[in-house]
Amino acid sequence: MTPPTDRYDLMDPALIKDPFSGFSRIREEKPLARAVLPGIRGTIWLVTRFDDVQAVLGDRRFVNDPAGVPGPDVKNLRAEAVKAAGVPEEYLEFVTRNVVDFDGAEHVRLRRLVSRAFTPRRIAELRPRVEEITRDLLDALPDRARNGVVDLEEHFNFLLPITVICELVGVPEEDRPKWREWSRALVSMKSERVGVAVKEAVAHVRTLIEARRAEPREDLLTGLIRAQDEDGDRLSDNEMVTMVLTLVMAGHETTAGLLGNGTAALLTHPDQLALLRDDPALAPQAVQELMRWCSPIQAPRMRYATEDVEFHGETIRRGEPVIPMIVAANHDPRRFAEPERLDIKRSTDGRKEAHVGFGHGLHYCLGAALAREEAEVALVALFQRFPQLTLAVPPQRLRRVPLPLTWQLVQLPVRLGAVT
Repeated sequence: MTPPTDRYDLMDPALIKDPFSGFSRIREEKPLARAVLPGIRGTIWLVTRFDDVQAVLGDRRFVNDPAGVPGPDVKNLRAEAVKAAGVPEEYLEFVTRNVVDFDGAEHVRLRRLVSRAFTPRRIAELRPRVEEITRDLLDALPDRARNGVVDLEEHFNFLLPITVICELVGVPEEDRPKWREWSRALVSMKSERVGVAVKEAVAHVRTLIEARRAEPREDLLTGLIRAQDEDGDRLSDNEMVTMVLTLVMAGHETTAGLLGNGTAALLTHPDQLALLRDDPALAPQAVQELMRWCSPIQAPRMRYATEDVEFHGETIRRGEPVIPMIVAANHDPRRFAEPERLDIKRSTDGRKEAHVGFGHGLHYCLGAALAREEAEVALVALFQRFPQLTLAVPPQRLRRVPLPLTWQLVQLPVRLGAVT
């Protein structure tokens, strides 16, 4: 992977196929590197080393919203990319103006509206329900097998988090398959599918809101409606739609990706799998290590410099985009001993995060605790129920989403073996 002149191509097939080795190489070559993406002119900066990534994620001089950059307008590169992907102009705000896209007081305002649903206490209260959903899905797996093979992505890794987040938000069970189709369409980045998916999802959420206004329930959507009714300035109708879209999409895609990557990693590291089977109490540590070692998210949202910033002998100019490379940071030998080695006993405290897989600072992942809980429950239960579980194809034949800055399986075919 030789960079053209002094810039790395983020669409380089080798980098997409093996981002861990590729971005580790870039990290050792340059702590601050220039990169290119199709359709984006000018410099994109990659921050690659752990301490620097953590610093940028926590530095208020780098913002998610380019509108927060003083001076002449800065192009919203994400909005342009979303529009190019097929989202109609009138629907852009539902995809590009959510809680993750804002900074400062606006971000805090929106985050507070839903944060009560994700407190440690609330997540702990959800655990019995997460365990029940997991048992039901595992019970159904043998009947899903064809010629002895079942796709865990389709029948377990997706279904667990989508069921949990939909119950939490208030999406009826019969509507959940639609979210899978919309999610697939968005990931495809095919313009003929993306625009239709966004339109249908927005219309669906509007219908849900009206139904919940007529029949309130004990769910997050009802809570948002009450907050709006109590103080209309706190949340607009469009913001409510956008919040639901964000929570449901973000609340299942990343967790599904973690479950798929984590299961594949453990199946290809039998020594680590044996440790987890022998001592399920290692699950919190195991999930933290898997999030470090094979996170489905390689980088967070692009940041923009609000002023000129001196960094490793270079000047990041006001308005220039910066990508903190989580994948490079989480494999940085300056932070982790033998970072390429999967070690589920690496951390002495499974609840303490040494990695930046869930981000850092103001935009730390709102649903991190829920994602960890789901992964802990799912991985332990899966390998206890099917102790002879094996991959149905060689690891190198596992298909992944062919997009930059992500690492997610398309399918995870396995043989279940005996059931306990």
